[in-house]
Order: sequence, then structure tokens, then C-alpha cells
Amino acid sequence: MKRVISSCELNGSVVVPSSKSDGQRAILAAGLSKGVTVLYRIGDSDDEQVMLRNIFQLGAGLESSFQEVTEIKGIQEFPKQAEINAGESGLGMRLITGVCAGQGGEFTISGEGSLPLRPQLFFEEHLTQMGVRVVSNEGFLPITVHGKLIGGKVEIDGSTSSQFLSGMLMSLPLIEEDSTLIVRKLKSIPYVQMTLNTLEAFGVKVEHDNFERFTIRGNQSYHCDEYIIESDWSSASYWLVAAALGHDISLSGLNLESAQADKALLEMLKSANCELNFENDSISIDGSNRKPFSADATHCPDLFPALVALAAFCEGVSTISGVHRLKNKESDRGTVLQEEFGKLGLKIDLNGDDMLIHGGNKLVGADVDSHNDHRIAMCLAIAGTKIDGEMTISGAEAVSKSYPSFWDDFGKLMV
Repeated sequence: MKRVISSCELNGSVVVPSSKSDGQRAILAAGLSKGVTVLYRIGDSDDEQVMLRNIFQLGAGLESSFQEVTEIKGIQEFPKQAEINAGESGLGMRLITGVCAGQGGEFTISGEGSLPLRPQLFFEEHLTQMGVRVVSNEGFLPITVHGKLIGGKVEIDGSTSSQFLSGMLMSLPLIEEDSTLIVRKLKSIPYVQMTLNTLEAFGVKVEHDNFERFTIRGNQSYHCDEYIIESDWSSASYWLVAAALGHDISLSGLNLESAQADKALLEMLKSANCELNFENDSISIDGSNRKPFSADATHCPDLFPALVALAAFCEGVSTISGVHRLKNKESDRGTVLQEEFGKLGLKIDLNGDDMLIHGGNKLVGADVDSHNDHRIAMCLAIAGTKIDGEMTISGAEAVSKSYPSFWDDFGKLMV
């Protein structure tokens, strides 16, 4: 699908959709509960819907679903064998694989889109230390896990993705033995905190020492009567940047106490000399005095696309650190951002772990491509409202992965 964007003004309010990160964790936790959990605000994103299908395939039940209220009956007994398709969700795949490895059976996990192209060596390197036999496609999907995790003390590498650790943290409380995980070089710590918050809400306790040593007691059980899924700071980032670029937009529904990593955008906007306004339940941004900025997105790499759109219209050079976190996303986001914004006339340098954006020059219309990456499509759309000429975005349907109603909201805001 192609979308044509040209210079325009956006005006109005946006109710931010639910967080697919929080939603996937909550859906899986509800599936692991023995009773019935009422989940509020499960979103329509591809990733959340795939997680729902996966837990139903593993034995969970749908008690009822009406508007934003979904009742899920937890899995009473895991199957001994199953083939699971995680779609394009890296988080979902890593959570499901970790959980299945703790259940004592044979489970094959596959994926779609770019997911089979992303290395998953973590499972063979770490699950095998805990008694599980792992067979993969030379470190890529599909992956089959045989057997059942056993407790003990294991050192794991957290430098590639925190999602592997989150999968183990959701699985290990259900096995018989106690476990200790020693974690080195952990990235995206806020997302691990989100997992811990979900576990706590479902009655599961995990202790940690500065996110470097996790102690997990075995023989625990999941239980939560009802859970409200948070609004998504990742989806909000594009509208917050749009507001900083001069559009009259306010956002509602965001939790300022959220553990979501992308809430860090607020501090980054301040560093770009933007003024944040909070009124009742809404947030608006005044970016009329914005300036180049420096930001470290190591622990919140999903902010890169929105930050590039912001930096493009700041007079001077902005620097974003953490480029190494962009390689194994839906696209190779560092080079894709450089390539696609380059078509518009924006110079981006990749200097080791730093991205340098030379902003302030006039950008012009061009044919651009999302590379089937939802975040690339959305950041290009926001940039397109401030360029000369027309931008045509190929692969615009990629937004369905996290924000299916993005284009509807975009249309409603157009003046």
C-alpha cells in the first residue's frame, strides 16, 4: 500500500493506543494463569493478536470479548507438542520460546517477515545450560526446544536484547527448582522492569540486584483478576514529535509513571529546548524554540525513527547514540533511516555507535520505502508534513504491526 503525504497542518487530539509491549506480556501472563483474567484494552496490533492466537493454541480459552474487555481462561495443561508461529514479533517469539522451554515437551517456534532473518543464538547458548535441547536453523528460526528447564545458577548475555531475559523471567517461576540468573551487559533495562511489573501484577515475585543478579523462586503461580494495558509511549512518540515540529496536537491516556522505555522521549524533547505542557490527562509540546540535541537511545532504540524526524528540522547537527541496537529490528534501521531520509535531502552520518543528523536544510518530496518497518513508515509520515512537494511511502501498511489505526488518526488530524 502507498500513501502520499504533502505539506499540511495537523490539528486535534489523539487518544494513544494501547502498548503492544505491555499487551503481549499481559496476554501471555493471563494465559499462564490458572483462573480467569479480565484484560482491558488489548490492542488490534498484529503482535498482540498473534500472542492471543499463540496462547489459545497452547490451551488458553477465550471466555468472552466485548469492545475493550477480554476474559481469558488460563492454560490448564500445556500440550506435549506444538508448532507456534510468532508472526513478526521478536518479543512474542522470545517470550513464547522461553515459556515453552519450561513446560517439558517439544515446541517449534517459527516467524514471518524479517524475523527469520534475525539471529537467535541466545537459546542454544543459554537454554542448553539449563537442561533444554535446542535445535535451530543454524542460529535462526525455526527453533525447536525439547525437554524442560531445570533451576540453578546461569550466566547470560544481555547485550543483544532484553527480550530473551524477559522470556526466562516469565518461565522460570513455574518450574520446580529455584534459579539465579547472572546477567552481563544488559540493554533496554526499562523493558525488563516492565516484565517485572507484569509479573508482580500477576502475583509472581522475582528479586534482583541492580538488574545484574536475578533470584527466581520456583513453584510459583500466576493469578490476576483484572489488568489494564497501558497506552503506548512508542506510538505516542510520533505525535509528540509532530507537536514539537509545530502541529497543534495534544495526546491523552499516557501514564507518566510508566516503566516503558520510550517515555524517555520527554527528557529528550527537553534537551531539544522543547516546552512540555501537561493539562489534566493531556500532553502538548511547544517546539518553536527547538535546537539540535544529543540523546542516548541505547535503552530505548525504538525512539530512533521519531528522533530522526525531530532532528531533521532542528538547525544544526544532532547526535543519537546506540546505533548498534538498530541492526536486528524489522529493518536495519540505522542504514534504512540514512537511506530513506537521504532521498528527502537529509544528511545522516553513521559514526560507530553514533548517528549524526545534519538538520535544518529544506527537505523535498521523494518516493520512499518503509522496508516493511512500521516505525520507518510512521516517522516518514510525520516528516512528510514539513517538506516541499509530495512524499510517496511504499509499504505504508507496515503500521499494522503496532498501530493499525495510525493512518486513520493521521487523516482525522489533517486540517
